[in-house]
Amino acid sequence: MDMTGYELLWLFFTYSFAGWVTGTAGAAARQRKFVDVGFLYGPWCPAYGLGGVAYAIFLTELKDSLFFLFVGGVILSFIVTYTTGFVLERIFHRKWWDFSRKRFQFGGYVSLPWSVVWGLLGVLCIRFVNPFLRDVLKLLPHGVGKIILLVLGIIFIMDFVGTLVGILKVRSSVKKASLLYGVAENLQKTSDEMGGKLTAFVLRRMEQAYPRLAAEELLRARREQEKEADAARAKAGVFAVGCCFYKLVCLFLLGAFLGDITETIFCYVTAGKLMSRSSVVYGPFSIVWGLGCALLTAVLYRYKDRSDSYIFCFGTVLGGAYEYICSVFTELVFGTVFWDYSKIPFNLGGRINLLYCFFWGIAAVVWMKVLYPLFSGWIEEIPKKFGTWMTWILLVFMIYDVCLSGLALNRYTVRQTGEGIETFADGWLDTHFPDERMDRIYPNAILVE
Repeated sequence: MDMTGYELLWLFFTYSFAGWVTGTAGAAARQRKFVDVGFLYGPWCPAYGLGGVAYAIFLTELKDSLFFLFVGGVILSFIVTYTTGFVLERIFHRKWWDFSRKRFQFGGYVSLPWSVVWGLLGVLCIRFVNPFLRDVLKLLPHGVGKIILLVLGIIFIMDFVGTLVGILKVRSSVKKASLLYGVAENLQKTSDEMGGKLTAFVLRRMEQAYPRLAAEELLRARREQEKEADAARAKAGVFAVGCCFYKLVCLFLLGAFLGDITETIFCYVTAGKLMSRSSVVYGPFSIVWGLGCALLTAVLYRYKDRSDSYIFCFGTVLGGAYEYICSVFTELVFGTVFWDYSKIPFNLGGRINLLYCFFWGIAAVVWMKVLYPLFSGWIEEIPKKFGTWMTWILLVFMIYDVCLSGLALNRYTVRQTGEGIETFADGWLDTHFPDERMDRIYPNAILVE
């Protein structure tokens, strides 16, 4: 990716506006009336803008291979669309688009045919549209362009905040009424839990005896039972019920720790020596593994009762895409390559390879079917008050650790160019994180020229 931040901001607003125009025109053609498809008041759809920026950052280096560029566009569109839809629903408690009634859909957020279209659009954007936009942008004086971006940014932020406040006010008035429904659920907590367990047993037996008998309806009924049971347990004071924020944070921390231990053991068995596999300067934590556990759980939680092959396929694709994005991100931000698969067959730019993608698929099955239920039960046994405070303390520590690690890595990279101390922070980082210490923490890090 050779685009500057200035150019990426222009891409964001350009694609946001183009997405709004395209979506609004398509809705008008179908419904014969004006339909504003954006969730903001202004003429822009941020999801399209984020998609365009993500394409420019992560897919540019694939421009010489049409096949991988197309596949990357499909996978990246899946991630952006699913994440955007998931986050918007959690914030506003409504779906801004819904493919639930379409075939080949995932969670109602993603449709396979539209993902294919996005893949084709990714090819067009990287090969033709983005170079054209860069040439057009060169005709605009740089100072004028910055002023326009500043104005657009202020308007966009005001629009987003205004929309958020307006919707949350509506929610707050509805929330009071919804509390009335919680009383009955709390009173029948015991019977709900017993009924949920009995229903789950019956559904499993029915699936075994009649695998073709309304499988989707059975799964949907089971999920509803689980939601009701989760609501009852939450009201009873159980910590981190279901796939909530506290559960995901705990899984991130646990996954980061276990991932580091696993990689350390793997390197010892294969290479015959112990070496640090940590992503941070303090503690044995692998951020890639931690985020992978949290993200995998968030995406596949509602599909945890699906077949092993279903989870394996999604784990393979999503794991490979996730590892590729992490590789590009760390190289762009830190100027460092933490892994290189160039010598392994069936690799893509040395960032991912087919064998390790299969490992991600196997890991997804093991995680969702074996480890997640076990860890989830342990987490929920933690006292609620203690668990809440512990989660926030560890989260703040991890954020500090990640930020400090990023600064130390950046300074480590700069030192290799021979640049001296310019600020107090430079001197402090050189004293506390010299090259010898950084080499011990990141023994496999390769500096990018």
